[in-house]
Amino acid sequence: MFRNFPKIKEKRKKEERKKLPRQEKGEMDMKNKKKKIGILVAVLLVAVGILGASSLVVTRQNEYTVIRQFGKVTDIRSTAGVSFKMPFVQTASTVPNTVLLYDLPLSDVITQDKKTMVADSFVLWKIQDPQKFIQTLNGQMNNAESRLSTIVYNAMKNVISSMPQSEVISGRDGALAEAIKESVGNTLEQYGIELIAVETKHLDLPNDNKEAVYQRMISERQNIAASYTAQGQSEAQKIRSETDKEKEILISQAKAQADQLVAEGEAEYMRILAQAYNSQEKAEFYSFVRALDAAKISLSGENKTLVLSKDSPLAQIFYGEE
Repeated sequence: MFRNFPKIKEKRKKEERKKLPRQEKGEMDMKNKKKKIGILVAVLLVAVGILGASSLVVTRQNEYTVIRQFGKVTDIRSTAGVSFKMPFVQTASTVPNTVLLYDLPLSDVITQDKKTMVADSFVLWKIQDPQKFIQTLNGQMNNAESRLSTIVYNAMKNVISSMPQSEVISGRDGALAEAIKESVGNTLEQYGIELIAVETKHLDLPNDNKEAVYQRMISERQNIAASYTAQGQSEAQKIRSETDKEKEILISQAKAQADQLVAEGEAEYMRILAQAYNSQEKAEFYSFVRALDAAKISLSGENKTLVLSKDSPLAQIFYGEE
């Protein structure tokens, strides 16, 4: 009964139209015709809108737009803006066109001197050739990150295994990252990937032997400091010995020069005396002065007695003899 309801309704409309006058029938037919045209136009507009929307492609500044036709890549658009594709036949997808960061998982590496270290690094990379990226990695970011992790870790392991631990630690300021990048080389170009940089966030010892290594490093530094101290003390002692030797030589030379000057002075003194008392009268006067000096010295102090012989020049003064 419900299935036949639209037919019954249409039949009633027809019967009602037959009962209406001719003019009213014409007006009703015109309204129905306009209504059908409006519906047709709306349907056409919707269809055009759907076709237009499905044919428009918007490419942003930081992405590539990949156009596929039946699954095959036919075009790659890198210029930002609006473009078109064939609706329903072609599909559009995107891949990044900017510098990307991938944080490598923590990994253990072994140095040349068999020391284990924990490396925490990240890489900066970019899709340079989207065609190769899609062909080799199916355009999947997970696949790209997996290849990056494997290749960069192997390069890091090879580089660190060729360096002693001290050189690895001292190279954390950039030399190590540059060496790892050089080790990767052009390996990633086959995937359409450009490796921009490899940076080390953290490169340290495992927690279980970190303290022991630190103590050994401290002991080594103390031994080096002690060696430098001993060398300094030895050099200081050498300098002091040379200085003392030079001092003794200078003092000896000064004393020798002083003795020479004294001897020369005494010789000059004796020469002057000899010139002053080169006659008998002058010699006797000199002897007399020397006798007075000797008497003066012997009488210094208290309760002194001077005993003179009669022949003494001094005694002769007291006797009034010349």
